[in-house]
Order: sequence, then C-alpha cells, then structure tokens
Amino acid sequence: MLNLVICDDERTLRNDLRKVLETELELCGQTFKIAEFDCGESLVRALNDSVFDIIFLDIEMKDLDGVATAREIRKRTSAPEIIFVTSYPDFVFQGYEVQALNYILKPYQKEKIISVLHTALERLGRDSEKYYMVESRGQTLRLPLSQTKYFFSDRRSVNAVTTEETHTFYGKLSDLETELPENFVRIHNRYLVNLKYVQSIQGNSVQMAEEELPVSRSCKQDLAIAFAKYMLN
Repeated sequence: MLNLVICDDERTLRNDLRKVLETELELCGQTFKIAEFDCGESLVRALNDSVFDIIFLDIEMKDLDGVATAREIRKRTSAPEIIFVTSYPDFVFQGYEVQALNYILKPYQKEKIISVLHTALERLGRDSEKYYMVESRGQTLRLPLSQTKYFFSDRRSVNAVTTEETHTFYGKLSDLETELPENFVRIHNRYLVNLKYVQSIQGNSVQMAEEELPVSRSCKQDLAIAFAKYMLN
C-alpha cells in the first residue's frame, strides 16, 4: 500500500491535486491511500501514528509553513519523499536542506504532477506497468496499457484490442481519451490507438502490424504531430 499526503490549507487545490494523483495511480495499478491535512501542525502530529511514502507539501501556509513543517518531518524520519507545492519559484531553493525531491508550481500543470509523481515512485521502487481498470462480463479487469494496441467503439461498448485478445466493456471513447496516457491518440470517432503500435501513417489510414485502421480528416493533423513527437522520444 502506497501512502500519500496532500498538505495544503486550500481545499480546492487539495481536491485538484488529489484528482490527478488518483487517476494516475489507478492507471499504474497501484494500491494507495491519500491523507489530507490543512495545516503543517496536523501533519506533524500524524507522523506519530502513521508512515507516509510521498508528501505533497504547500509552502505558503499559516503558522507552521511548508519549510518549517518539512524540518519537523526530517527530525522524525528521512523516509518520505517530500514534494513542495508553491506559487513562488524562489522558495524552492529552501528544499535542499530538507532533502525535498522536487517542487510543483501553482496553478497546477497535470504533466508536471505526473512527472514528479513517477520520479518519486522510481525512488521508492514502486514505478510499474500502467493499467486501465474495466468491468467486463461481471469481473474487474486490469488491462496492461503497454500491451493494448487500440480501443474501438461499437455503439455503447468499447473493445480493447491487446496483443493477446480483445476485451469488451461499456464505456465511451471520449472518457478514455481524457484518462489514458498521451501515447493513446484519437484517430477517428471510433478509434483510439497506442502510438507504440503505429508503424506508419498513409493517407487516410494507419498501419498497425497486419491491421489498417481509418483516420478521419479532423484527426489527421493532431495524429501526425503526436506521432512525430512520439518517434523523437
């Protein structure tokens, strides 16, 4: 079980950060708990009874600010990865004395949060395959995304085509598009493909091994850009 903390005196910002973390951790197939605190004092007291792995810590808080809170944490334990959250980049230099892993600037950028989260998971030895959870035929399936070639819709159902088999579940491609990693790209109103398996783009279609899938005119430009970026990486 991965134990995370969000310590911020603004509830809205705690909620925003929590949503991003929950979505990404579920994709990774991680089991986790996220505890929330609205002040540094409460977080420090909780250290007496709990062990935390990753702490997202707001710097600008009343009374005990984030840096002072981090100092108190380090007096008790060196274990958790501390990630500062701040509106002011100048504060990040204070992170060195408390061995802070990184920092996130407000307003939040989803990509930055995910990047820093994975760095922390790597440090903890917890980074792993990403999964997408679906309900299919009365059971919950964990689809390994690295082995999922593409998704296609059929009325109210979505089919996930993997390297081994095809799984069918109720859902919408538009929902998947917002939840999946950026290497999954919409090529048609019925298709969402994993760029890992795209061999080439030819006219109005993409070649994926022995399969050829249609590309709609509205998706062609975004697909070409996404594919070029993926190949460069």
